[in-house]
Amino acid sequence: MAGARSRNFAGWPLFANSFRPFFLLAAIQAGLSILVWLPMFYGELSVTSAFAPRDWHVHEMLFGFLPAVITGFLFTAIPNWTGRLPIQGTSLGALLVVWLAGRAAVALSAEIGWAFALAVDAAFLALVVVAATREIIAGGNWRNLPVVVLVLVLLAGNVAFHLEAHFEGAADVSIRVGIGVVVLLISLIGGRIIPSFTRNWLVKFNPGRLPVPFGRFDGVVIGLSALALIAWIVAPLNWATGVAMALVGTLHLVRLARWAGDRTTRERLLLILHVGYAFVPLGFLLNALAGFGVLPPSAGIHAWMTGAAGIMTLAVMTRASLGHTGQALTASPATQAIYVAIIVAALARVAAVVLPAHSDVLLHIAACGWIVAFLGFAAAFGPLLAGSPRRALAIMGVPAPAR
Repeated sequence: MAGARSRNFAGWPLFANSFRPFFLLAAIQAGLSILVWLPMFYGELSVTSAFAPRDWHVHEMLFGFLPAVITGFLFTAIPNWTGRLPIQGTSLGALLVVWLAGRAAVALSAEIGWAFALAVDAAFLALVVVAATREIIAGGNWRNLPVVVLVLVLLAGNVAFHLEAHFEGAADVSIRVGIGVVVLLISLIGGRIIPSFTRNWLVKFNPGRLPVPFGRFDGVVIGLSALALIAWIVAPLNWATGVAMALVGTLHLVRLARWAGDRTTRERLLLILHVGYAFVPLGFLLNALAGFGVLPPSAGIHAWMTGAAGIMTLAVMTRASLGHTGQALTASPATQAIYVAIIVAALARVAAVVLPAHSDVLLHIAACGWIVAFLGFAAAFGPLLAGSPRRALAIMGVPAPAR
């Protein structure tokens, strides 16, 4: 891996690295969106969006919140992959403005028109794809180009979402396209960073059995996952899709077991990565049951989105925020509380589908857990991301290092 080049940045630290503003604002948007969504779900609130309430909720999670986190991660990782200078300052600020404009355009699309909202909203991922492709090609880092290809498919899914919602009245296939991309991104990136981070920690703090690094088996699992997800996108309730989902879910369980996650219980900053990834096979297996007609399809969808995506984004955001600002790579009490909240949210959201008699209570528990987790991240890590590490450490309950 190439070493990242750096340059002195004299401006506001929030714009020194892409993870800083995108992680912070993505967390705020994620928390506030669910805060708004719950009364929308019960018909107590509406927004001036051309989307139906459910579609607005799905879109802002799938094509609003997650692309911001992906961008923060991607443009932090690319300098390490390529050795090129990071995107920062004015360029980073402009990219952030385009993302914010997309959120406003979607919320006001009933007033400004669906086509204009589509153009504004799609511009963000289009810019991300162009910029990331330029950096990877210029750095000769072809190995990581598949990540950008998946982001390009996510962009196509976003465009299709707008078109489908307008012409069909509700989005359907495009939602599954977006979810499929997210699952593959977690499978690809998680499969590289989880065993790597785990190995580094175990060698130093708990010598013994080590995780199996990314290899041919992982490539086969990801390839089969892509095929199973394509089948699910086309025919989610077909028995053949159910068989494919069950097979791939089992392979992901085997993959997870190879990473020695059971040996990381002393460091929650690592353990949470394994817990988050566990929702990937769970989503496949629940979707297999949906293919066989045993469960509603939303059980597997929420295992992937609230579970895998929600937990993994917080796991990556907390670790990257600490590591790239020079803090100790350990989970503070505040960070562990964030992890507990998002795990509760994920389990409650899946249970709300499996146990419909208790769905109202479970939905409220899930919503509260999600809001606490993401707004809790914004409160605890916001000062760190904005350039006030001592204040952040005080909020997290971590003693500041002596001067």
